[in-house]
Amino acid sequence: MSKFAVRYLKNMYYPLDVPSTVTIEADDMVLVRTEKGEEALKVVYVTDEISKIWEESKQKPDAFPVIRVLGERDKQVLEEIKKEEVEAFFKCKALVEKHKLVMNLVQSRITFDRKKITFYYTAPERVDFRELLKDLTQTFKRVRIDLRHIGVRDETSIMEGCGICGKEFCCCSFLKKFGSINVKLAKDQGMPITPGKISGTCGRLLCCLNYEYSNYIEAAKGMPPVGSPVMTPDGLGKVCALHFLNNSVQVKLEDGKIKDYQKNEIEMVEAEVNVEIDNNIQQNLAYDDDSKDIDLKSLEDDKNSSTGNI
Repeated sequence: MSKFAVRYLKNMYYPLDVPSTVTIEADDMVLVRTEKGEEALKVVYVTDEISKIWEESKQKPDAFPVIRVLGERDKQVLEEIKKEEVEAFFKCKALVEKHKLVMNLVQSRITFDRKKITFYYTAPERVDFRELLKDLTQTFKRVRIDLRHIGVRDETSIMEGCGICGKEFCCCSFLKKFGSINVKLAKDQGMPITPGKISGTCGRLLCCLNYEYSNYIEAAKGMPPVGSPVMTPDGLGKVCALHFLNNSVQVKLEDGKIKDYQKNEIEMVEAEVNVEIDNNIQQNLAYDDDSKDIDLKSLEDDKNSSTGNI
C-alpha cells in the first residue's frame, strides 16, 4: 500500500499509484487521473495505522495513478483554471436566470486537462435543464458538461466554513456520511428549540446532535419522568425538567417555587400534588417568539438534504 494519498471529494482519502520514475513528498501538488479526468490534488502522508486499515478493509479505495508532480508552469495553469471556474460560474448563473429555472448554482469545477466542467446546484425539485444544457454547450465548446444536483448538506460540505463551535464544519473535515437527524434528538437533550441554535449553515439540524445522544439516553436512566410527583427536602412537588449533564432534577413545589435537586435528594411518591406545570418548562424547551411559526420538520433530514452525488 502506498505511503502517500490525496484527499478527494467528501473527505475521502485515496492512495496513490506512484510510478517508479516519479518522486513525491507530503504537501506536494500532484496531477492524478480520477473518474472525472486529470485533477491537481495535494499529497498527504499515510501513517502505518491507516495503511494497515486499508490493507485489511474489504472496501479499500482504488489508488489514483500519479501523472506527475506539478511544476511551476503547472501551478500557473492551476491558477488560470481557478479564474476560469469563477467566470464559468457566473456565465452559467446568467443562463439559469435567463431560463428562469428554480435552481441554486453552487460551484463550478474544471478538470486540469480542461476536458470537463461540472456545475453543482441545489433545487427543491427536479429541474428540466435541457434548454440550459443547449446554451451551455454553445458557450463552452469542446468541453464535456456535467450538471450535478446535490443536497443542501452536500453544498455546505464543498463550500466549507466554520460552525458555531468555532471549528471547521464536520461535513467538510471528517464526516463522510450524513446520519439521519430529527428534532427529537434536540428535545431529548433538553436543547432550546430555536432554529438558530440547533441548525447549521445548511439549514438542517446540526450533525453534532447525534454525537452525544447516547450519553443523554444513558444519563436519563433512573431519572423520574417529567410530571411525576416527588418528595423533596422542601416538600411535595412535580418534576418539570431534567438536567442530564449534572444529574439534577427541576421540581415545582406546592408553593409555586421551582428548585433544582440532585437525583438522590428526591424520591418518587404516589400522591396527589396540586401543581400545574407550564408546557414549555415541562419539556425543558425555550422557544423564541420568532420560532413559533416555523415548521420544525423543515429542519430535519429529507431527500434534498444530501444526495451523495458529489
